[in-house]
Amino acid sequence: MKKRNTLLLMLFFTTIAFAQGSIETHKKQFQNLVQESFDEIWSKLEAKNIEKYYTKDFLLLEHGEVWNNDTIATYLNKAKLKLPIPKRVNKIEIIDVKVTNKTAWVAYHNYATISIDDKIIRKLHWLESATAILTDKGWKFDMLHSTRVKSE
Repeated sequence: MKKRNTLLLMLFFTTIAFAQGSIETHKKQFQNLVQESFDEIWSKLEAKNIEKYYTKDFLLLEHGEVWNNDTIATYLNKAKLKLPIPKRVNKIEIIDVKVTNKTAWVAYHNYATISIDDKIIRKLHWLESATAILTDKGWKFDMLHSTRVKSE
């Protein structure tokens, strides 16, 4: 009886430790996914990277507007025509991540510093949430909701 109880306790604590490790793994995985998507799409202004990070039916809810992949591509292509092209540096701070089977959501702070010739011209801050699905090519966002945070 003692052996069985000891074995059950060991299994229980192993499961808890695995779950905690899994949560941290998911947080890191989504930290990277969010960071890379903003760096590869929004900082580089590269519409070709949209399909790498967003599903075909992706929606961006941005400050009262609804954007899809075509809207984003049009925006990026126009932004590349305006010279000089500013440099955007993104900093992501994950608040929480929840993963269930092949779906997930992530909440985070998104900070962007915009500069031209190493001179900061604007600092931005958004509070954002996104949902993602697990595809055969890895996690992809299918929706992102963005709310601007007023600067002080």
